[in-house]
Amino acid sequence: MIKLHHLNQSRSLRILWLLEELNQPYELVSYKRNKDNHLAPENLKQVHPLGKSPVIELDGKVIAESGAITELLIEKFAPERLMPKADTPEYAEYLQWIHFAESSLMVPLLLDIFTQAAGVDDNKFLKNYIASEKGKLLSYLDQTLENKSYIVGDQLSGADFMLAFNFIMLNKNQQLENYPNIKKYIGKLAELESFQRAMKIEEQNN
Repeated sequence: MIKLHHLNQSRSLRILWLLEELNQPYELVSYKRNKDNHLAPENLKQVHPLGKSPVIELDGKVIAESGAITELLIEKFAPERLMPKADTPEYAEYLQWIHFAESSLMVPLLLDIFTQAAGVDDNKFLKNYIASEKGKLLSYLDQTLENKSYIVGDQLSGADFMLAFNFIMLNKNQQLENYPNIKKYIGKLAELESFQRAMKIEEQNN
């Protein structure tokens, strides 16, 4: 059985949703962020040395990194349903978006969060860089998602699970108002029963 070590308000939401969609039996071990500093609790280090989440236990191995976990679980349990075939043009696009979510897009989002938390959000260089990068990346995504329900082709894929977490963060802070296609996209994903089940579990663990 799959065991998910799930930290509230974290990238682990990607894997929680994916497991609900896969409809595979899994065990959920929940952790809550420390109230004083919003960091993960120390006991997560007993699972993985970095003390971060998501972490899964599968086939006797401990695996970290949400992108790697997403690819691994889909390849093992739903290769025909949640990823394009490797010999199709869509496969390269699929891999691009999976890694885009944790590289290009996540960098300015985290910088924005950290500069505000550290009280340096008035730094002119950082402020301009963050605004410029976010605007460029979100405009690119908004154009890509025009008239589309999913980011790759016409079916749900691992790339959607990866990107959705970024958009949930942004939507929560009302930062998607100028990107109607992204808002429509995340709204359509939110209609999926697996998404709704995952969000309900997440709410119970906050």
